[in-house]
Amino acid sequence: MKEEIIIAGFGGQGVLSMGKILAYSAIMQDMEVTWMPSYGPEMRGGTANVSVILSDKKIGSPIVTKYDTAIILNQQSMDKFEQSVKPGGLLLYDPNGITRHPERTDITICRIDAIDVAAKVGNSKVYNMAVMGAYLKMKPLVDMVNVDKGLAKCIPARYSDLIALNKQAIEEGMNSVVTL
Repeated sequence: MKEEIIIAGFGGQGVLSMGKILAYSAIMQDMEVTWMPSYGPEMRGGTANVSVILSDKKIGSPIVTKYDTAIILNQQSMDKFEQSVKPGGLLLYDPNGITRHPERTDITICRIDAIDVAAKVGNSKVYNMAVMGAYLKMKPLVDMVNVDKGLAKCIPARYSDLIALNKQAIEEGMNSVVTL
């Protein structure tokens, strides 16, 4: 098993954090993992993406040009990465701010209204965990017990009170994903 993922959006949407939590969760499950972030110097508000590879075998290179899954959180990322999804792959996106929705017919396309999920949970900071929940519903490669460990590893101790809220957002995201 090998899963090559791109997560892309604006800085401040939790793109890099989502990738990091997913990577740590897979490590807790004894998978081989790469996590390679890319972001502009402006950070918050600029574009950001992270490439994550999860595998049960050694990973030869962290460089990926075609992905099994693209998680898209803004229009610039949709324009850049929609065509990079392998035929038969998954494109998961949040429609907020998207003006041109995905058009491919050779991939699975799913939508998560993550802003609505974060509002339901009561904290906009868990937006990225709603998206991650949608991904985990569509591709349950990492067990939730390991996601809990990944959250504990990645969330600073001073914010440990937010772990339960993040778990709730993941669950709500799992329940809110729509296949188009």
